[in-house]
Amino acid sequence: MNRKEKTANIPKEAIEFYYSDAARGIRLQVDYEKAESKIKAHGIEHTIVVFGSARTKPSEEAGKLFEALSYELKKSPEDRLLQEKYLRAKKILQQSVYYEEARKFGQLVGRSGKGVDDCRLTLMTGGGPGIMEAANRGAHDVGAKSIGLNITLPHEQHPNPYITPELSFSFHYFAIRKLHFMQRAKALVVFPGGFGTLDELFDILTLVQTGKNPPIPIILVSSEYWRKMINFDFLIEEGVISPQDIGLFQTVESAKEAWQKIQSWYRKDKLNKLF
Repeated sequence: MNRKEKTANIPKEAIEFYYSDAARGIRLQVDYEKAESKIKAHGIEHTIVVFGSARTKPSEEAGKLFEALSYELKKSPEDRLLQEKYLRAKKILQQSVYYEEARKFGQLVGRSGKGVDDCRLTLMTGGGPGIMEAANRGAHDVGAKSIGLNITLPHEQHPNPYITPELSFSFHYFAIRKLHFMQRAKALVVFPGGFGTLDELFDILTLVQTGKNPPIPIILVSSEYWRKMINFDFLIEEGVISPQDIGLFQTVESAKEAWQKIQSWYRKDKLNKLF
């Protein structure tokens, strides 16, 4: 249902006011409360948040794409456009390992607590495709609930089909969406991604670095990817971060290792023990 259909029976003056600059505070509150009330109603106390690229594909889908382009390139080996598509398909296939690991991680979170009906600790993602879909899918695999915080974009991003329907939310404001990411987060697991993933990661690193958020496990999956993506040693050399800031995050290679890091963190802190 689009905005026109939703507001068909509402007076024009009320609609104009709601979308005016003067009512921005009201819109921000509505954007926050519509998710907050449902999350509370489900008894969700803590979340483990997963970030990562929306472009990552399942290995089966990536494999079929690669095979199809390999076949086409054999028929037309001099076709420059096919060569470019082939190389991109090869990279997509290589990256599909992250989809499978994110799915495994979703399964691990889904099996935590006292069973799938125990929602005190619940998986949360950005609600879209790629890594987000994989993590929600993993929770769905084991019958557990999971949350998806989608965002309204010019090129509409649809919620993935593995989010628990009553815990699928669509936000207008990135700021409110980010607030919900951190509201109950007890760990953050970040798979390889692009601008959006970096934005979310650095937002949380900044909050922890500045003391605006208590320390939590911040785990980056694939040390090679993150080493190439961000030269943290250079930032230390330039004096723009402190050497101890590197301790704000850890790198791992698998879902299992990420889960072990989270469990280890909370075994050391009995006051905040989740499991």
